[in-house]
Amino acid sequence: MKPWYEQSFGSDYMLVYKHRDWVNANKEVQKMVRWLELPQHAKVLDIGCGMGRHALALTDFGYEVTGIDLSDILLQEAISHDEEGAVEWVQGDMRELPFEEGSFDATFNLFTSFGYFSLEEDNVKVLRQIRKVLRLDGSFLIDFLNPQYTIQHLVPYSERRDEETGILIEEVRSIREGWVQKEITLTSPNPHDKPRQYLERVRLYNKEWFQLHLAECGLAIEQLYGNYDSSSYDERHSPRLIMAGRAIE
Repeated sequence: MKPWYEQSFGSDYMLVYKHRDWVNANKEVQKMVRWLELPQHAKVLDIGCGMGRHALALTDFGYEVTGIDLSDILLQEAISHDEEGAVEWVQGDMRELPFEEGSFDATFNLFTSFGYFSLEEDNVKVLRQIRKVLRLDGSFLIDFLNPQYTIQHLVPYSERRDEETGILIEEVRSIREGWVQKEITLTSPNPHDKPRQYLERVRLYNKEWFQLHLAECGLAIEQLYGNYDSSSYDERHSPRLIMAGRAIE
């Protein structure tokens, strides 16, 4: 059986997360660019680029952008929005980034596109790959969920109906053995269609975990933010754990 991240990131993913809009992506990128102080024409890599919202927003700031994702379906959606061919889109696994050492001035890993893998070594491998593709003193940004906040504010169940298709989207959330887990069920208004079910799982890695393993991989955290509004990180009250830093020797 395929792991969840090879099953869930398909056409139904675009339906479940269609509320994530392109305008907000541009605003979020604007903040992130200021945090990293990237020069014009910097070469940047969006790791786990999905439908390409942030990768395309990065091109608006004059950067040379590459987006990589495992899902061919999401990449095709990204390409459909890239009318001018501004981004280089690559299909690949974040554990084995298919780029030369020191290829990029900056890497982005956004919207909790990390902590997917059952083996902890595989998640650490992603950090090693980030360091590999960054030039010395290159910048990285990892936008992750804040574990303590997630546990305290978990909504066990929610549902909504997609207005366009009439599909009922149900989401059941739980914390299990160090993971935050979401079970998603899509039920068509057509009684002859079988419900479609998906699973999403992310490791609840805390700040200390990242500090330890980033340092081991040659990546130094320089700034911590608790949300896209540039607020300082607070373990109990911040919705996000956003880490910005540089590649060191």
